[in-house]
This record gives sequence, C-alpha cells and structure tokens, in this order.
Amino acid sequence: MARFAIMGSGGVGGYFGARLAAAGSDVTFIARGAHLDAIRDAGLRIESSLGDVTVHPARATDRPGDIGPVDVVLFATKLWDTEAAGEACRPLMGPDTAVVSLQNGVDAEDCLAALLGSDHIMGGVSQIAAVIERPGVIRHNGDFATIIFGERNGATTARAEALRDALTGAGIKTILSDQVDKAIWQKFIMLVGLSALTTVTGQPIGPIRDNVETKHLLEQVMTETAAVAGVRGIADSDEILAKTLTFVDGLPAAMTSSMAGDRARGNRLELDWLSGAVARIGAEVGVATPANQFIVAALMLDSGGA
Repeated sequence: MARFAIMGSGGVGGYFGARLAAAGSDVTFIARGAHLDAIRDAGLRIESSLGDVTVHPARATDRPGDIGPVDVVLFATKLWDTEAAGEACRPLMGPDTAVVSLQNGVDAEDCLAALLGSDHIMGGVSQIAAVIERPGVIRHNGDFATIIFGERNGATTARAEALRDALTGAGIKTILSDQVDKAIWQKFIMLVGLSALTTVTGQPIGPIRDNVETKHLLEQVMTETAAVAGVRGIADSDEILAKTLTFVDGLPAAMTSSMAGDRARGNRLELDWLSGAVARIGAEVGVATPANQFIVAALMLDSGGA
C-alpha cells in the first residue's frame, strides 16, 4: 500500500487526500492552525455531490519530519508557499518518492525540481472547485474532480502506474498523460483568463461573457497566454486556445475563481504566478502581453506582494 503525504490540505489537497484515505490508502495530512486542530479532533470531512466522506481518525501534522519518507507527495499549497513548502518536503523524500504538484501556474514543477531533484517531480493538474468551508470541512462545488499527471519526460513508469491505480481505486477520475506539460499550460490559459477577469471586475463569468468589452479583454488575456505557451515550446497552442475559449463559453454563468474569492476575503492573491507570470515570461521570450500587464497593474495593490 502506497504511503501519501498531502502538503497543503486545503480544498484541493484535502479533497483528494480524503478520498485516498477513505479508500484505504496510508495518508498523512500536513496542515496548520485551526484546520489542523479540527482534523486532529474530529477528522477531515468532505461535503460533495459525488458523495460525502469523513476520515476519522485522520493522521495530521504540521511537522513533515515526523512522517518520514513516503511514496507520493500531493503538493497543493498556494503558489507563494511553493519554495518554503518544498523545503519542508525534504524529510518526505525516499529514493523513488514522487512529488505531484496540483497547484495553479506553470512555475511550480521547475521550482520543486530545483529544491528536491528533477527525478522526484511529476507534472500534475487538478480540475476541481473546492474550498475549506470551515476548519476540518472541505466543500466540493460542482461535479468534476479530476487529476491529470505524468512523468515530465513522457515515460510510463511503475510509480506512475501505481499512483494511477491508487487514485482510480479511490474513485477519482484520473488521466495518466504522456504530455503533462501541455496539460499544465492548457489549464493555465483558461485559469489566467478566468482569474484575471473575475477578480478585476468582481463578477462571475456570466456577466463578463455578456459584455462586449469585458469579453474582449478576457479573450485578449487568454490569447497572450497562449502565445507565450507557443514560444515556450507547447505544441498546438493555437488549437488549445480555440478549445479553451469554447470551454469558457460553456462554463456556468455563476462560475468565479479562487483568486476572486481571495480578493473578496482580503487574502493574498496568486497574481504574480498567473497574469504576472505571463507578463514576466512574455518579456523573457519577446511576446507582448499588454492585457496581462494591465491586470497586474490593476490588482497589484491587492496582491500582497507590493
């Protein structure tokens, strides 16, 4: 039986970790504060249209060194915590430990590879809307909860197959990809647009699509992101953009983004790793990104980084 550590047991990490634990996997949740206290006292509860589950007792700690080496680290912290949380993962590393980032953005894998060694890092994508409803309780919104992951070199390895089997056995929709970097950028193109426009306007996607000016800005933000992806070597970036624009047109009108929620609650934003990353990479590779630069300027004072 594989041993898992969940680095960052919020909406994403908590949901998938709880599904694995409920299916019998050996899972330890890494959390902090009131959320950690609640998990220790009453377990971790998932409220979901796909089925509620409570993991109790649940192993949880804020000290990764107490866990020891594991087979898989599901890494699901906010992007600004990547470096510090990556350093904290060192005691979790065994000879063949896989670290799978389920974060947003396109920088996490390279950052974690620099800290922990590239052989340990798999690429990963989470497709889920989930939040901490209250300490110890994760609310899953909607009916999609998918993990796409794979070795970054496209190989099908024994550890990748074992992880796929564990996730599938826990009832999690799972795709083992031989082009995981492409999948990461595909999500990034959508997420940058959705996060940028819902956060800067304070509106869900429906009104944004219905207004000519805001829809144009949404499309411009996503088009710039796809152009950066193409220069960075992501094949078929124009095709990905077209499919993503169609996908966004089909999103529920009430759909918003976690970054918009963070702004509404006065929390730090992932701006520097979303539109900020597009602007930064665009400057490095010679792609103009005026729409993303506008988003960065408009939200900079709320980002927590300025």
